[in-house]
Amino acid sequence: MEVVELKFLLALLGHPPDYHTALSNLRPSESRSDRNRACRQLRDRGLIGCSEEIIQFKTSTSGKALLKLEATDLPISDEELLCLAAGAEGMVTPGKAMKGVKPKKRQDLLQSLETRGLVQAETQIKDVWLTPDGHAFLLHDCAPEGNHTVSFNFLHNYIEFLRVAVDRASAQAPQGSSDTPWLAWRWTQSKKPQEADVLKMIQTLDHELGTHNYLPLFYLRDVLQPPLSRDELDQTIYSLQRQDKIELSSLQDAIAYTAEQVNAGIPQDIGGPLFFVSHL
Repeated sequence: MEVVELKFLLALLGHPPDYHTALSNLRPSESRSDRNRACRQLRDRGLIGCSEEIIQFKTSTSGKALLKLEATDLPISDEELLCLAAGAEGMVTPGKAMKGVKPKKRQDLLQSLETRGLVQAETQIKDVWLTPDGHAFLLHDCAPEGNHTVSFNFLHNYIEFLRVAVDRASAQAPQGSSDTPWLAWRWTQSKKPQEADVLKMIQTLDHELGTHNYLPLFYLRDVLQPPLSRDELDQTIYSLQRQDKIELSSLQDAIAYTAEQVNAGIPQDIGGPLFFVSHL
């Protein structure tokens, strides 16, 4: 790992509790180009996530061809058509092309056009955040070597990150009796468990294991899969959540759990997996 990449991660740790901030808030180096390069390299390795916004665009050859068609029955909205017309002469900014349109809607329109190959866009990274893989790397695999200058501010960020991880691990670790395996409650009936059965099992496991209404999902999977498949259990969990019978919360620090236990969570596009279930 390059020094600027490590400094980027340490700078990001200065934005707890979710380690999510605007890229412009990070100063891992004096060079903006080095910072942006490190950001993309870390993103490609899965250690951080980021959102991008289109800062200027132009209409592609396909988009220009679409503009020449008759205006009836075009597979495009009026607003998108205006975007294509604005970018037909060359690069233009979203604000200039779509005056009066809210920034988020401008981005949504342009990203849709870019996905369909109707515009060519120049983007810049807006927000960045630490991914679960980034958490795991900093907790378990980060082992820098050599003589390099790192500011005490970055060192402070890393120490606080480790302290939070240890505190969360202590708070989330099950307090139940170790000589009472949770598999004693494995589902043995011939029929598959229904929603009410799953809710009752959540309550039972939480009480017996002493997880303080913060039950890790791997316990539930171990006792209900089989007879339920992973997808069936996930859908039942989502249904109970929609009915406000349970709440789901994500895992931020995996230090207290094995990789197999972490994989028992429900993956999310952003942030850690849904890992804990609480009954209401």
